[in-house]
Amino acid sequence: MQLHFKESGRGRAVILLHGLFGSSDNWHHIALRLAESFHVLAVDQRNHGQSPHSAEMNYPLMAADVNRFMASRGLETAVMIGHSMGGKTAMQFALQFPERVEKLVIADMAPRVYAPAHDKIFAAQLALDLKLFSTRQEMEAALAPEIPDLVLRRFLLKNLGRNSAGEFFWKINLRGIAESYLQIGEPVSAPVPFAKPTLFIRGGKSNYINPEDEPLMRQLFPQSEIQTIAGAGHWLHADQPEEFVRLVLNFLE
Repeated sequence: MQLHFKESGRGRAVILLHGLFGSSDNWHHIALRLAESFHVLAVDQRNHGQSPHSAEMNYPLMAADVNRFMASRGLETAVMIGHSMGGKTAMQFALQFPERVEKLVIADMAPRVYAPAHDKIFAAQLALDLKLFSTRQEMEAALAPEIPDLVLRRFLLKNLGRNSAGEFFWKINLRGIAESYLQIGEPVSAPVPFAKPTLFIRGGKSNYINPEDEPLMRQLFPQSEIQTIAGAGHWLHADQPEEFVRLVLNFLE
């Protein structure tokens, strides 16, 4: 599993991990800012972006993907930053390979189980017969009854590509991700906690990290702190990028 990535900057290594339906492109603005001080590697996780597809998808496997990626780049240690699903991958990686993590930053994700919440989105996308469409706008309209949020529809359709004949195809392994969806919602776990500095950043308008999650967060990550970005939702690094970068840079000093 040779993960695709985008690289910028010099200095201490920082690895960025995106969320569900995302790619390394989601980190573009943040990567540019961090690259002023760090060697930034934004990675496409398996079944996403330009990385290989697989029928298997769970957090131990995705953590192992990152471990192999670091070895292939000659990186002994790195700062790990993950959002949502990528946050769980980063947490699992830190728990499995603590010696390879300098510091850990988790954007709006707790280590607990999450109930399925994207079944309707998967069904709507899988129901599209891509051969019937000639423009993305036509697909936006087709998805609207099941996915009324235009911003979300456009985000999902960023995963479309066109082949040499001009036909649309899904760049992500949409069916494979859907079939692994329950595993994506599973908690992270390990017999030994990650005892290095950890920063959880939550969105003030998001419900992904709640007060009742904090005991488990402290149990698995005892050297953790929690910061909140007021007015930001789950996509806090897109909603409030400057505040997100400020918190990260202060933590990494």
